[in-house]
Amino acid sequence: MTNTGDIRAVAFGAGSILTVGASFPVTGLLEGYPVLAGQAIRYTIGGLMLLVVLLARGRRLPLPGLRDLAGLLGMVVAGMLGFNAAILVGERYATPGFVTAVVGCTPLVLAIAVPLLGKRRPAMAAVLGAAIVVGGVAVLTGGGSWHGPGLLLAIACMVGEVLFTLCGIGPVQRLGAMEASTWACFLAAIGGAGVATIVDGGGAWRLPSTTETTALIILGVLVSAVAFTGWYTCVARIGADRAGVLVGLMPVSGLVVSVLLHAQALTVTAVLGAASVAVGCTLGLYRRRVSARREPSAARPEPRQAVRR
Repeated sequence: MTNTGDIRAVAFGAGSILTVGASFPVTGLLEGYPVLAGQAIRYTIGGLMLLVVLLARGRRLPLPGLRDLAGLLGMVVAGMLGFNAAILVGERYATPGFVTAVVGCTPLVLAIAVPLLGKRRPAMAAVLGAAIVVGGVAVLTGGGSWHGPGLLLAIACMVGEVLFTLCGIGPVQRLGAMEASTWACFLAAIGGAGVATIVDGGGAWRLPSTTETTALIILGVLVSAVAFTGWYTCVARIGADRAGVLVGLMPVSGLVVSVLLHAQALTVTAVLGAASVAVGCTLGLYRRRVSARREPSAARPEPRQAVRR
């Protein structure tokens, strides 16, 4: 970390990922509710909450341009609706630990892909930190097993997680983190409602129970609204390649919640995996500072100032 702004951004990103991981038990409360309809309701709640916050702050919701719309659709199709669908189907052919372990490769993919897409060399600290995070997640989840299309579906989950971040970079830069998250929620709500009605017809829409309503509100407010905005704020500030290591915190928070709910025992292996994730995150977030004490020379010229967009 180099300044207070970076530290605050990392806190936003880490808090967002921890919130998503801790929400997994809440998602389980919707097991008997129509999946697509539940997604539509959840994202509607998130979008409305963000819109209210924007208006209360005296800000407007800008219309997205064509480039923004393409990025937002990528976020929605791959990273929101597609990701959730792939997880639900994937767990029929693979253990949750296996799916989580494959999704845990996301930090390494981002650490390599983001710089290459920007025609830059990947930062060694980010790549090494991401690799340690991937190993920690594998140890934490126990690896798991799969059969049939389980591997392909797990990879689809990882691709969805990667695209959720990559597709959001442009819209966040041009519209803002909260504004882009608002549009993504509304588009996901419309898409989920449309597909749910086509696939399930009238059976897609029934009144949720009290427990299901509570779960939908929690997911809509904390995950869809708060976590999305916090995550994209972090990505916009420190870059997707460095922020990506924080994805490894997701299974860590899931482990903590499971232990607190007595749904899982705390083992030495899980603790070692969590510790590895913490080490990887620390290393991946490191950015070498340029010393101001040494005078520039021909062999070591003065560094160019980065252009802020």
